[in-house]
Amino acid sequence: MPTNRNVLFLIIGALVVVLGVVGYNLYQAKQEPKGVQINIGPDGLKIENK
Repeated sequence: MPTNRNVLFLIIGALVVVLGVVGYNLYQAKQEPKGVQINIGPDGLKIENK
């Protein structure tokens, strides 16, 4: 029985790590990019400092 319990803890730990990585990636995807943004549109060239 101890082997089954260790495998269960391993699976739970792996799931926690995966959820942490996915959460961090979603957080980074929602952040506003920093730097310079260059847009070319019908009004011409627009450069914004972010």
